[in-house]
Amino acid sequence: MAMHPTQKRTERQPAGVPLSGSRCDARQRNMYRRLILLGLLTLLAAVSSADGSALTQGAPAASPLAQPARQWAVDCANNEALVIEHPDSFLRYRLHQVDEKGDQMRDQIETPQGSVARLILREGRPLTPDEDAAERERLSALSASPSTFARHVRREQENKTMGVNLLKLMPDAMLWSYAEGQPQLAKPGPGEPALVVLDFKPNPKWSPPDMEAEPLTGLEGRIWIDPRTRRMVHLEGDLFHAVNIGWGMVAHLYPGGTVTLQQTYAGGQRWIVEHIVEQLSLRALMVKNVKQRLVFDTSQYQAVPAMSYQQAIKMLLDTPLPPR
Repeated sequence: MAMHPTQKRTERQPAGVPLSGSRCDARQRNMYRRLILLGLLTLLAAVSSADGSALTQGAPAASPLAQPARQWAVDCANNEALVIEHPDSFLRYRLHQVDEKGDQMRDQIETPQGSVARLILREGRPLTPDEDAAERERLSALSASPSTFARHVRREQENKTMGVNLLKLMPDAMLWSYAEGQPQLAKPGPGEPALVVLDFKPNPKWSPPDMEAEPLTGLEGRIWIDPRTRRMVHLEGDLFHAVNIGWGMVAHLYPGGTVTLQQTYAGGQRWIVEHIVEQLSLRALMVKNVKQRLVFDTSQYQAVPAMSYQQAIKMLLDTPLPPR
């Protein structure tokens, strides 16, 4: 994260950790939230979906459990890294998120330039006329300002890059083993292969290369993989011991945090994160204890053609809101 021009770094202050201040605190809150969501979820499969590479792989060997468990993690991480960009596939879907900002439903469209979304429900109710007018004004201003949208896309791309980097670290950051009693979940459907189930825990010989990777040192859990596509279907993780991010100056994650993630097939050659539940307790900036709960769901997937972000905004604004 870039340091604000007015900030000065002390000798004790780790590089990349700004000093306190109102603007700094806001930046740091965004930073540790991003670290948690990306680090703990392993993710950035989040709000992304699969490209065709995973679906065109050949059938698994007759005895898939004969290969080392780590190889499944390598293949799965490679597939997830490839899907984050999905340059030739675009979806429109509903995104339901519950966090410290409340309960919000958005209508979201992916474009080659980045995603745009319109708020359509708040706290489970339709928007008031004033709220809808404010949302229309926001989107209209965004449509008229490519530079503002470019800043949004730049942040989005930074998140994607961070996610790819974390995924590439996972096979070495963790020790992998086959869970007992395979398979752990029922077959996805008639004729579909049973899922391969792996347990993971931190590798004591591995050291995180940066702050973004530090949460991985306290995460253990289980992952369910489709053996045909080598796609992650389900993940459950637990923060079993405390983790300091940036020597504890950015955040201190308390043990007991949990995360659950579910991916689903969205049609064509696309998969998408369908469901996330994340619960964490942390101390931010060495002074503030925070309990964070995030629920994230996507639904109603529709393939859409490539379009400009302005065209996507027009499509969103032309769509009637849910009935009152």
